[in-house]
Amino acid sequence: MQFIYSSEASNETLKVDGDIYKYLFKVRREKIGSTIYFRNLVDSYIYKYEIFDITKKDATLRLLEKEEKSLESNKKFHLIWAIVDPKTIEKQLPYLNEIGVDKITFFYADYSQKNFKLNLEKFEKILINSSQQCGRSSIIKLEILNSLSEVIKIYDDAFIFNFSENYIDNNKEIRRIIVGCEGGFSSNELENFSSEKIVGINSNLILRSETAVTVVAAKLLL
Repeated sequence: MQFIYSSEASNETLKVDGDIYKYLFKVRREKIGSTIYFRNLVDSYIYKYEIFDITKKDATLRLLEKEEKSLESNKKFHLIWAIVDPKTIEKQLPYLNEIGVDKITFFYADYSQKNFKLNLEKFEKILINSSQQCGRSSIIKLEILNSLSEVIKIYDDAFIFNFSENYIDNNKEIRRIIVGCEGGFSSNELENFSSEKIVGINSNLILRSETAVTVVAAKLLL
């Protein structure tokens, strides 16, 4: 891990228990005097703590110093993703976080299964673990909207990913793209977009939704 997450990182003293305690003292075998880096994933600081007390259930650390060290993508990209199976989303979130996606808005498209319910708290835990591994100083911001019409009303500058010869490679300044679920978009949904707002890639193959979001993010951020 590049650092350990704690919502209380920045306090003069920090108590750790539970999974963090097990990781530090059962896995890493840390001792009194060891220094550990923490982030709270809210500000851009990384905090250096020293372990000064260990019990059988928890440990206490004191803050030695902090350094402003923002590790983020140089570009901002907002992915708007039609809701698919939550298990599919969970598998893809770490990759999107590592690539540097700034925000994901989930919405129910015409072809989304309406019985799918998203657990944002669980998603955030996955993202926190991803940032601890890759060093990112934040996590992806998450949002849920009810429909594509609501998305368009709020984000009227969004492009849509579909079959098109208007390639993403030629539109590197795009910062917001809508990606459909399995089955793509309905004809009613596509009628909301002019041909200039529809972008694609140079491929005739049909991508799964989770593949499409990763391709789109990589092309615009990497």
